[in-house]
Amino acid sequence: EVQLVESGGGLVQPGGSLTLSCAASGFTFGVYVMNWVRQAPGKGRELVATIRIDSSTNYAASVKGRFTGSRDNAKNTVYLQMNSLKPEDTAVYYCNFMRRGVQYWGQGTQVTVSS
Repeated sequence: EVQLVESGGGLVQPGGSLTLSCAASGFTFGVYVMNWVRQAPGKGRELVATIRIDSSTNYAASVKGRFTGSRDNAKNTVYLQMNSLKPEDTAVYYCNFMRRGVQYWGQGTQVTVSS
C-alpha cells in the first residue's frame, strides 16, 4: 500500500524557517519524481517544488530562492526547506507523485505564517 506521510508543519513568524518531511512507503521511491503542492484557504492547489530522480529541482516563482526541495532515496524521504517565510505561504502542504496515471497524496501538514 502506497503511503505518504508529511510532517514538520507548524506556526512560524514571518521571516522564519521550517523543514517539511514526507516519508514514503509501498512503492519504489527512487524511480519517481516527487512534488510538493500546497493549498491555501479558499484557493486551489499550487505546485511548489518538483524533485526529480537525480535530485534536480524546479520551483514555483512564488517560492524560488526561498524554498529548497531535496530527497534521500536511502530513507525514502523527500524534504522541503522553507526560509524567509511569508504570511502568503500559509497553506496545507502535501507531497505527491504520479504512478501509471494515478496521483498519490499524503494527508498534508499545516504551515501557518503569522506574527
